[in-house]
Amino acid sequence: MALEFLGIYPNTPDDGSPTIWRETESGDLLIQSYKASEDDIKAAQETGSVPGHTTDIPDHETMIRLPANMIQFILRLKDEDSSGGNSGS
Repeated sequence: MALEFLGIYPNTPDDGSPTIWRETESGDLLIQSYKASEDDIKAAQETGSVPGHTTDIPDHETMIRLPANMIQFILRLKDEDSSGGNSGS
């Protein structure tokens, strides 16, 4: 599996910082970030998603909290896709 590094939390300390990679063949994102708190999970369950879909988190999934300033790396992917390739960033 080949990964492309997209970005790391700005002004990060040495260890344990949110980081995003993209798997080059599938385009899937791999995200290292903070574990969602029990309060985060409860709020998401109370909000719900689509009718008839459980809000329980299966054992093979997890919920993370992605800091807002990490969204820039995902948006950069959108910009690259809409421009037909590398946006020069």
